[in-house]
Amino acid sequence: MSDIVLVETDNNITTVTLNRPEALNALSKALIKRLWEVFAELKTDENSKVVILTGNGRAFTAGLDLKELGQTGMGTDTPTTENRGLHDVVELMRGLGKPVIGAINGFATTGGFELALGCDILVASPEAKFADTHVRMGVVPGAGLSQRLASLIGASRAKQLSFTGNYLDAYTAARWGLVNEVLPADELIPYCRGLAEDICSANPETLREVHRLIDYGCEHTLAEGIAEERRASQASNRGIEAETLEATRLKVQSRGRDQTGD
Repeated sequence: MSDIVLVETDNNITTVTLNRPEALNALSKALIKRLWEVFAELKTDENSKVVILTGNGRAFTAGLDLKELGQTGMGTDTPTTENRGLHDVVELMRGLGKPVIGAINGFATTGGFELALGCDILVASPEAKFADTHVRMGVVPGAGLSQRLASLIGASRAKQLSFTGNYLDAYTAARWGLVNEVLPADELIPYCRGLAEDICSANPETLREVHRLIDYGCEHTLAEGIAEERRASQASNRGIEAETLEATRLKVQSRGRDQTGD
């Protein structure tokens, strides 16, 4: 039996691939448990600075394994190491302390949509399609979809998707601000790796703090976010020497010239 989650780390970039293509990468209990284990390991892996999450085959993931749930039910057990829920995986991703890029290669449906929303940055291929079918299944979302989707695309568009259960194509998702780019399938992972390489070249301590501040702002009021940024800035920036700032400025300036051609 092949691994249901493939993990490959190269140059501080870890690619995590859901690997149940014959089942559209449906989130079985075993797959959820394995995903949780992978992200738990990555949280403390100093060789991994950025994570790319994608799927093998036609889907990112079609959501919870409905065939399995039809035999076992949704379950109400308290999560343990042997009984992890999708919400555990998403919360672990959100608290990973390092960026997660979602390379959405195909269907991201319901629970799969929730998993995608656990990523920091979303990039899609033209084959990507998003749908929230909770209202059609008669199941209330539990991994953050009802909250995170509205914060990304606005309440009206989130309600349209969640109330109808209709599919959203990749280009409309980009226009709505759900995904950052839509690229040909063969360019998806290389593009995400390029983003990851740029992220890896940043100052790691500052990256970690800016990552935390942006997430903090999404979960608090604007005033609370600004106050937290001010507190963090004063604590972090105190004592940085002029020589260090000048050396860093020159590096940033040189990189800017390379990117803009000026």
